[in-house]
Amino acid sequence: MLSQLKLSHLAAGAVAVLVGYTSSVAIIFQAIEAVGASQAQANSWLMALGLGMGLTSLGLSLWFRIPVLTAWSTPGAALLVVGLQGVPIDQAVGAFLFCGALLTLTGLTGWFERLARLIPDSLANALLAGILFKFGLSAFTALNEDTGLVAAMGLAFLAGRLWFARYTILGVLLIGAIWAGFTGSFGDFDQLNTSLSLPSPVLPEFSLPVLIGVGLPLYVVTMCSQNMPGTVTLRAAGYTPPVSATLSVTGAATLVLAPFGGFAFNFAAITAAICAGPEADDDPQTRYLASAAAGLFYCLVGLGGGTVISLFLIAPPALIAAVAGLALLSTIGNSLSHALRDETGREAALITFMTAVSGISFLGIGAAFWALVLGLGVNHLFARPRH
Repeated sequence: MLSQLKLSHLAAGAVAVLVGYTSSVAIIFQAIEAVGASQAQANSWLMALGLGMGLTSLGLSLWFRIPVLTAWSTPGAALLVVGLQGVPIDQAVGAFLFCGALLTLTGLTGWFERLARLIPDSLANALLAGILFKFGLSAFTALNEDTGLVAAMGLAFLAGRLWFARYTILGVLLIGAIWAGFTGSFGDFDQLNTSLSLPSPVLPEFSLPVLIGVGLPLYVVTMCSQNMPGTVTLRAAGYTPPVSATLSVTGAATLVLAPFGGFAFNFAAITAAICAGPEADDDPQTRYLASAAAGLFYCLVGLGGGTVISLFLIAPPALIAAVAGLALLSTIGNSLSHALRDETGREAALITFMTAVSGISFLGIGAAFWALVLGLGVNHLFARPRH
C-alpha cells in the first residue's frame, strides 16, 4: 500500500482538510459558544471532531479501498447555533447521543442504502455539480478580492494541467502560499492559539424536549444535507459507496465521542470530491489513499488543537477559495457532462442542478435534498409513457 502512495494523494488530502476546516470551523465556534462551553470543553470539541473524522475516514478508506471521507455535520452545526441557545451542555450531549443512536440504527437497518440506489446516475451527477458549483465559482469571484494572488494561482493551475497534472493542486497551493507570504496577506501570527486539545467529557442528561427539538432535527439535516449528497458524490465519481457500513461507523463514532463534543459525523461531500477526483490520482483504484491521508491529517489537526485551527483561520480567504474552486473544476465538468449526456433525462438533471445551485431551504432542510425531490419528480413524470 505504501508503495502506491503518491505526493498527489498527500496534496489532495491536505487540501480536503484545509477546505473542510476553513469553510465551516467558524460555525463550530458559534455552536460551542451557544452551549456555553468552557475553554477546556471547546478544545475537547475540536479534538473529538478532528479524531472522529480522521479515524473514520482512515478506517473506512483502507477497509473498502475507495475514497470514503467523513466530516462533521456542517448544517447540523448551524442548527445547533440556534437550537442550543439556553440549553445546558449536559442536555446537549444527550441530544448528540440520541442523534448518534439514530444514525447507527439507520446504518444497521440498511433502508437508506436501498433508497440511495433509486437515484438515477444523471441526477446524482447533476446534484454533485450543483453542490460544488459555488465552490468552483468562488475561485473566480475571489479575483475581485485579491487579483494578484488568485491570478498567480490560476496561472499555476494552467501550468500544472499542461506539464505536471498529477501535482497541479499542490503547485497551486504552494504558489498561493508563497505569494500571500511575500505580500503580507496572512493574518496576525501573534494571534495564534497555542493551547493543546485534551478530552473533557460531559455526563449526558436526557431531556425529552431537547431530544425532540435538537437531537431529532440534527439527525434529519445530517441525513438529508450531508449523507445523501455524500453518497451521491462517490457514486458520481464511479464508486459504489458502502452506505450502511459508513452510517453504522459514523453513528458509532458519534455515540463514543458525543460526551467530548463529537455531535454528529457523516459522509463528506465537497471535500470527498477532492479526494475522489482525478486531481488526487489518475488511477481510480488508488484514490482511496488520498482520503486515508486526509484522515491522518484530520487526526493531527484534532490533536493539535487551537494552534492548527488558528493557522487555518489566518490564511487569506481568497487563497482558500481559489484552492477549493480550482481543485473541484475537473469534478464539476465531468459531473455536468455525465448529467446532460442523455437527452431523455436532461430536463430532470437540469432542474436538479439549478435547484442545488439556488441554495433554497425549506423546513430547515437545504437545497441538496429539495434538488433530489424535484429532480426525481420530473424524472418520473418524463419517464411515464405518453399517448
